[in-house]
Amino acid sequence: MKVFENINKAYNAVFKQNELSIGVVVPIENYSIGTVSTMQDHLKRVKQVENLGFKAIWIRDIPFNVPNFGDAGQTFDPFTYLGYLAGQTSDIALGFSSIALPLHHPLNVAKSAATIDQLSNGRLLLGVASGDRFEEYPAMGIEYEKRGELFRESFDYIRKVQNNFPTFKTQNYGSLQGNIDMLPKSTSHKIPMLITGGSRQTLEWNVKNADGWMNYPRDLHDQQIKIKHWRKLIEESQEFDKPFMQPLYLDLHHLADFKPQPIQLGFRLGINYFIDYIDKLRKIGVNHLALNLRFNAMNIDETLELIAHKILPEFHSLEKNK
Repeated sequence: MKVFENINKAYNAVFKQNELSIGVVVPIENYSIGTVSTMQDHLKRVKQVENLGFKAIWIRDIPFNVPNFGDAGQTFDPFTYLGYLAGQTSDIALGFSSIALPLHHPLNVAKSAATIDQLSNGRLLLGVASGDRFEEYPAMGIEYEKRGELFRESFDYIRKVQNNFPTFKTQNYGSLQGNIDMLPKSTSHKIPMLITGGSRQTLEWNVKNADGWMNYPRDLHDQQIKIKHWRKLIEESQEFDKPFMQPLYLDLHHLADFKPQPIQLGFRLGINYFIDYIDKLRKIGVNHLALNLRFNAMNIDETLELIAHKILPEFHSLEKNK
């Protein structure tokens, strides 16, 4: 059986074969009415999540508030904010989910990511995507229909500038002639990059190039088929296995046996049904679950404490028994 590659502290801690870890998407608050979060007590909540034993926090890349998209995320610049959180935490993985590569020059992405990775002692996970909010592209003078091509070029650029004094040419992002170098480099031989959805690429391209796959919630049967296909292609062509992760919007009900009701990209359900659902995700091959509490009606602090008390030990015991 293939094993996951040893990359950096975050990647090695968050992704373990046949196991499922749990992280939390920032902002860690309910803002179901309106598109903009308050970011009130944001640092307190991030520290709380780390202290309770969650494995990762996840920051999104949303350059503009696009009202019809419905979510302005954490509102702060993702690189600046994650760098700030790196200095305010000590162990939790710091994840982007995800940087829309066509909207940034890849040198800036690579330098910012490597800086955060260095300052956090290897706690960075770089999720990347082609972007899906049309309005942002003309606002930045970028062709929306070129985002697949731009994504590939940017991804390759970020990989290559990890080398010392690299030499390569690009169609859209300039050329390096081997006489200048990007600093700093990451703490490992590469920055761990996880591709979101398809990002306008074939699954074969993603299998070859990504260090993992972020995909959207689906019916368990459909998700299992996706994961099996992913792992089959990996088994046939790659030296190492690669993890699969997904987000989940959660509205945890105060009644433990409250039966699941669908909400946008997730569920309203009681803790007992949530435990069962997570176990099923683990069994079909999901390695990490990123919880989004935007629609969570119960008090956020109580929700985090309940998950930490009832769910995290359940999965920690799974790890200890292996």
